[in-house]
Amino acid sequence: MVTRILKRFMFVVLFALAVPFCAVANAEDKQPEYQLAAGDAIRILVFQNADLTLETRVTENGTITFPLIGVVKIGGLTIGAAEQLIAKALRDGNYIQQPQVNIVLLQNRGNQVSVLGQVNRPGRFPLETVNIRVSEMLATAGGISATGADVAIVTGARNGKPFRREIDVAGMFLNNVPREDIVLSGGDVIYVHRMPVFYIYGEVQRPGSYRVERGMTVRQAISQGGGTTVRGTERRLRLHRRDAGGNMETLTPNLDDPVRADDVVYVSESIF
Repeated sequence: MVTRILKRFMFVVLFALAVPFCAVANAEDKQPEYQLAAGDAIRILVFQNADLTLETRVTENGTITFPLIGVVKIGGLTIGAAEQLIAKALRDGNYIQQPQVNIVLLQNRGNQVSVLGQVNRPGRFPLETVNIRVSEMLATAGGISATGADVAIVTGARNGKPFRREIDVAGMFLNNVPREDIVLSGGDVIYVHRMPVFYIYGEVQRPGSYRVERGMTVRQAISQGGGTTVRGTERRLRLHRRDAGGNMETLTPNLDDPVRADDVVYVSESIF
C-alpha cells in the first residue's frame, strides 16, 4: 500500500515538472506572426467583390490606397489585423455589410536581413517568405567563405528587447541540433568572423598560420605544419597563449593538449 502511494506521488511530481517544461518548449517553438512593412507587395481580395481586388505595394509610410476607403495604414500590422482593419473600414463606410477580406503576401521586401563578415556575398537580403532560417539566409549570401569561422552571430530584436545568439553552424548539422537554426526577423544582422587560426614556427617543415580545426591537438598542429625538421624535436615544445586578462603566457604543452585560436606553437631544435 505504501509503495503504491509513493509511486502515485512520484507520478504526480514528475507530471507537474513536465507540464511547465513542455509549455516553455512550445513557447520557444512559437514564432511571431509576420508584420507587414514598407516595400511589401500584397494582393487584397474581397469576397464576391472582384472589382475591389487590388495588387499594391506598402509605401515607406506603411500605407496603401484602397478603393472606396482611401489611405489605410497597415505597416506594422499582421496580415490578419490588416484584413480586419480594411473590412472594418468597408463596413463602417456602409460599402459592404459583411466584408470578407483576404490579403496575400506576394513579395516580402519590407523586412531585410544584413549578412556581414566572411561570407561569399555579403549584403542586405529580403525575407522573401515567412520563417526564413539562418542556414537559408547564409546560403542566400553564398555560404560561409573559406576564411570564415563555423560560428555565426545573430543580433537583432525580439519582443522589443535586444537579441544576440551565437550559432555553431557546423555543429548544428554534425550534432543534429536543428533548434539552433533559428527563424530570422526583419532587421536582424548575421555576422561571420574570420576563421580561428594558430601559428607555428621553429623547426617545422612549413611554418605559418593554419586554421584551428575542431578538437585539434598540438600533435595535429605540428602535422599541419608538415612535421618537424630533421633538427626538430617534439619533446621541447613551447606554446604562447593569452590568458583571460589578455596577457601572454608561455606553456609547456603535451602533444594531446587542445589548440585554441591565436595560439603560437614553437618547435625547438633537438640538442642531440
